[in-house]
Amino acid sequence: MINTNDILETINMIENENFDVRTITMGISLLDCIDDNIDKACDKIYDKICRYAKDLVKTGEDISIDYGIPIIHKRISVTPIAMVASACQAKKTVKFAKTLDRAAKEVGVNFLGGYSALCHKGFSAGDYALIESIPEALAVTDRVCSSVNIGSTKAGINMDAVAKMGRIIKRTAELTADRECIGAAKLVVFCNAPEDNPFMAGAFHGTGEPECVINVGVSGPGVVRAALAKAPDCDITGVADIVKKTAFKITRVGQLVAREASKRLCVPFGIVDLSLAPTPAIGDSVAHILEEMGLETCGAHGTTACLALLNDAVKKGGVMASSHVGGLSGAFIPVTEDAGMIAAAEKGCLTLTKLEAMTAVCSVGLDMINIPGDTPAEVISGIIADEAAIGMINSKTTAVRLIPAIGKKAGDTLNFGGLLGGGPVMEVNTASPAKFIARGGRIPAPIQSLKN
Repeated sequence: MINTNDILETINMIENENFDVRTITMGISLLDCIDDNIDKACDKIYDKICRYAKDLVKTGEDISIDYGIPIIHKRISVTPIAMVASACQAKKTVKFAKTLDRAAKEVGVNFLGGYSALCHKGFSAGDYALIESIPEALAVTDRVCSSVNIGSTKAGINMDAVAKMGRIIKRTAELTADRECIGAAKLVVFCNAPEDNPFMAGAFHGTGEPECVINVGVSGPGVVRAALAKAPDCDITGVADIVKKTAFKITRVGQLVAREASKRLCVPFGIVDLSLAPTPAIGDSVAHILEEMGLETCGAHGTTACLALLNDAVKKGGVMASSHVGGLSGAFIPVTEDAGMIAAAEKGCLTLTKLEAMTAVCSVGLDMINIPGDTPAEVISGIIADEAAIGMINSKTTAVRLIPAIGKKAGDTLNFGGLLGGGPVMEVNTASPAKFIARGGRIPAPIQSLKN
């Protein structure tokens, strides 16, 4: 039974600690839109998205008003478009991206994810065509997000895809250089990509998902930091306990919103993703949580241990609060979207090497990191390969979202605005992995993949 203290505590979380429901994301299957005529396929996609999601934004706004809970974004994820495009592969795949963008604008959502390809074991013709089209697709659209899964614990790592994605990321940044290279900020390269992730830019609607589903992503780094600030002298076990209890409270709100959205839209409830997703706002930072644990600054020795504790405690607390937890669920460390990470990077305390170590224990990977614009494509591919290896060996999701800052060098800044924030261009080790990347082929799946 809900008591007065719980209600007052939730109100305080919202008003003073930057708590919000980050997104209500509607997943929509487009498998029935496949057609060998690209114009017919695009018409079916547009009509279906508009039909299913016509009330999504209004429903989110109504729930926000009725319950007093900020719901920041309303989003859509769709079946990986490479699957749809495979039937009409000879045509220009960018047409699908333009259709998705038009539909997103018609229903009023902030972002639409699913301009995606799953090629962890190899390329289909549709995968290849879609990946080649990504730079242009993200340059000519505003709300479309793209992702490519290049590895998994079961399949290993597709090094041909790794090599290709280094070039694709660079080209995407170049085509949007006049807009702070924003295209690359809407592109994620995954290992072990989840099918039910509600967060952008990596969301897509997996083939094992229902026809339509509601997934919710919550967020509350400020709430966790504030809870820890009230117990400055407790030991590490006490810190973990505080994080667990706080994650439980945060996730209960997400569960409420998810079930209410599901009921009002007459769409099945999928999952709550309980990830701590920061913003550039002061007081809404994962880095500040780590510093509240006792670090002078994020990036200091001990940061990886603090992040491991945080990520584990968030999962333990959140899983008790929802019947269905999924997506990524843990702590995000996107540099440009986190005020504490930005400050640590500007001071030189947070480096790309340290971030890579942190990705072994966080929920995603190297996320929203600005790198020098002249970084060679094979170096970007090497970074992707390293992250994919961490994910593959540890049976976890890892991802890379790098933004080559065209025309800028280490120490300069890029600013995207909004939730994407902005931050310094970070130095990259440019010793060349070109020969390794050029070998191609596939890194075999690790021994722990043999679980059957």
